[in-house]
Amino acid sequence: MKRKLEDILIPFILVMILNLGNFILNANQVYGNGLNPHTGLLFASGLLLGPYGALGAVLGNIVSDFIKGYPVETLILRSIVGFGVSYLSYKLWYTKFSDDNLYPPRLVNSSNLAKFIGIIILTGMIYSVSMDALVRAFHPSILNIITHIDIKYFLNYVNFSLICGIIGIWIARKVNYMRIPEIDSKNPKNLFYKIILIIMIILTIIFAIDGYLVKESISLIVLLFISLLSFVFIYLTKPITSKIIIPIKTTHERIMDIFLLISIIIIIGGFIYINVMDNSLNINVMTSEFVWNLILSADIILLIFFIPSGIVLNYIEKRLIYPINSFSKIEEFIHEGEKIETEGLLDIYSPYTDEESEIGRLARSYSNLIDYNNHYIENIKEIETEKEKMKAELDIARHIQQGNLPTEPIKNEFYKIFGYSKPAKEVGGDFYDYFEIDDENLAIIIGDASGKGVPAALLTTTTQTLVRELLAHEKDPSLILYSINNHICLHNSESMFITLWLGIYNKNTNILSFSNAGHNPPMIKKDDKFELMDIDAGLVLGIMEDYEYITEEIEFEDEIVLYTDGITEAINKNEKMYGEKRLIDFFNKNASNENIIKGILKNINKFTQDAEQFDDMTLLILKKK
Repeated sequence: MKRKLEDILIPFILVMILNLGNFILNANQVYGNGLNPHTGLLFASGLLLGPYGALGAVLGNIVSDFIKGYPVETLILRSIVGFGVSYLSYKLWYTKFSDDNLYPPRLVNSSNLAKFIGIIILTGMIYSVSMDALVRAFHPSILNIITHIDIKYFLNYVNFSLICGIIGIWIARKVNYMRIPEIDSKNPKNLFYKIILIIMIILTIIFAIDGYLVKESISLIVLLFISLLSFVFIYLTKPITSKIIIPIKTTHERIMDIFLLISIIIIIGGFIYINVMDNSLNINVMTSEFVWNLILSADIILLIFFIPSGIVLNYIEKRLIYPINSFSKIEEFIHEGEKIETEGLLDIYSPYTDEESEIGRLARSYSNLIDYNNHYIENIKEIETEKEKMKAELDIARHIQQGNLPTEPIKNEFYKIFGYSKPAKEVGGDFYDYFEIDDENLAIIIGDASGKGVPAALLTTTTQTLVRELLAHEKDPSLILYSINNHICLHNSESMFITLWLGIYNKNTNILSFSNAGHNPPMIKKDDKFELMDIDAGLVLGIMEDYEYITEEIEFEDEIVLYTDGITEAINKNEKMYGEKRLIDFFNKNASNENIIKGILKNINKFTQDAEQFDDMTLLILKKK
């Protein structure tokens, strides 16, 4: 309700200001004589605000004309005519005359501008012939004072409707304030209203031309007036059923804004020029005002500018704006990760591809771009298919690799051994292994291959298999490392290598014999404190044939922790490494923790702050009971 009152009040105030203001400035104004800028507000109010705007403008005219001393019967009839033409502009604008999109009052192209001017001319003719009929019927004496009053009404209405309409549309667009009709679900009866509109136009033309032949017959004038007004009000019942599109601001509309701004300047400049000429030449408005207004009219100046400019603008639209608008429709066909369907775009680009112009080159470029994009998408899809296939294969490889690792700890009355391994990728280069060789001896193995992914996984799997095979016949760790090293060197075309620590624990003698091939020194627990073992570093496997490894022995007292460098070299966001010191400190503080592996992993995550890690992490722990 508040919005409706605003729609009525705004034009009411504006009409009052223009109507009475002009009357005060030009006190001798009578009916259609002189300038009547408030007639433009009739058109603009109805066009932008619909029936409520039309009502507000008419009420403003009623109050103004009453103050000016117009007779009551004239006020009523002028109000009916004013409301009819004002609301008619709204209905005509939202009538779809072609296949073009239906917009709110926005002069976005030349067809909208032509529709805008056409509505002004039609409503202006209806307004002028109706007002002429009222003057002839009720105030025929005025005709002796003002010649060609219908033409003067028409020129006033058209000129000021152009000015008020253009300015009103611009302001309404800026403040986003106009009444857009709701779509009616009623049967539109398009043929019926089309016939009404045609009859209305024919009657208006007859009235405008033949009115001079019957001007002495008041009865015929009244009959024509009533007939015309009846068809106007019948057309006002037409339901609005077409979809209304809210346009975005385009370069095309900016060009139209400049064009229309120049048009307004020319109209206003023409009025100023006419007034200056009238005053300087002391023209007798009683005899020759019409002649001077016709010769020096702003409309003549406007037409001189408007027609050529309109032709140029229409040419620019057809040759430049419409093709660019067509090209922008490609957005509807683009979907992320999908090919662009060329079938729908063919109709858009094909009319322009043969042109030897910027538009032709642009059309050909778009066509090539679409082809290249589709080929690229096809290649990407093939790559994605291969990637999914590879991922599936890697998942299988990961399960196979994890299956080669011990799944359950070994627990007995002498010791407990368990481990953990997490690859940085689907498959990794770390491995650990433990198994009972016989009733006395337990094998303990941990290794770290160079590189990541599948090559490293293959090397660790090969190494793990060789260790198990050799341990079946040999109990000296250094000799086993010697054999594995020579085997890898012999079949190492990719120059890969692997670190390996191999130990054999005898539960009866409590001796742990071991040999190292370049692996991190384990942590051993002595006197309730963990420390790094001082052992021979050895050489990584796969670098040099016939390298002699050393077997070392210690009496195993309590606990030993083996790990890969993925643990100690875990980095945080500041690129600082976790390090051996933190690892030793953690085990010294949490030695009694039953979930020690879970605890150390949590501690590493806290240190790294969930930064991405690029190396495998493996732990192996042997505890003596």
